[in-house]
Amino acid sequence: MSLLPEGCIANVISCTTPRDACRLSLVSSIFKSAAESDAVWERFLPPEYQSIISKSSPCPPSSSSPSSLLCLPSKKELFLSLCDHPILIDDGKKAFSLDKQSGKKCYMISARDLIIVWGDTPTYWRWTSLPGTRFQEVAELICVCWLEIRGKISTCILSPGTHYTAYLVFKLTAGSYGFECQPVEVSIGLVGSESQKRSVYLDAIRGRRMQYRLGRRVGLFNRSRSLGWQESLPRENDDHHPKERGDAWLEVELGDCYNAGDEDGELEMSILEVRAGDWKGGLIVQGIEIRPKQ
Repeated sequence: MSLLPEGCIANVISCTTPRDACRLSLVSSIFKSAAESDAVWERFLPPEYQSIISKSSPCPPSSSSPSSLLCLPSKKELFLSLCDHPILIDDGKKAFSLDKQSGKKCYMISARDLIIVWGDTPTYWRWTSLPGTRFQEVAELICVCWLEIRGKISTCILSPGTHYTAYLVFKLTAGSYGFECQPVEVSIGLVGSESQKRSVYLDAIRGRRMQYRLGRRVGLFNRSRSLGWQESLPRENDDHHPKERGDAWLEVELGDCYNAGDEDGELEMSILEVRAGDWKGGLIVQGIEIRPKQ
């Protein structure tokens, strides 16, 4: 292997993934030099990365101009910056980043770019700013009995040949209500085709506590029924319940899809709770994130 030109090794490494490139850099000094080269990391960046960056703006709390990214000393530094520090695109309506393991494109659609039924009615929703968000505004649910949130993204801006998963990124206020035991219906699919639907819970912790207390009461009268019912409680690691993110927000999976990249279309996601008719409030929506399936 030591007889191979560094350029040849770099060309082979560029056909792998960013994760593989980092691993291969440990093989030898010549592999390290090849794996760190701009020739490799340029291949891991999207073909249109310069255009994306030139039209972008910084995500809060960053104050540096995204255009300065193009002046970074290496393509690897540029790649890692786009992984760790998303940039705003589409007039601040979306956030763009890269997946560190695969280099695939990731997007978060802001709450302002979502279709929220009664979202502009102050009685039901209010728009506010919060620290630690990617966007200037988030949507806070005051009180509704009909919850309907929809988002769309063009498939042509996603990475081709990629399995994607969509997530609702949100928080619940201390006084939130109506989500304890009531699931919401979520879906994902191409516009004009059948969507993949499933039920998820937004307030899993308090929902489990209520079910546990109810189970204890039921157990006083029918222990076997109580035990059987408690066995059906959701597991902590399933994808029907929210998980805490590294940025202290919560996310719940809406579903996944495959983007072949061979035709233009729109991917639509939805979050609905319109059947029970119960009043609910205290949901804070930052947006919907679409990233490669892990």
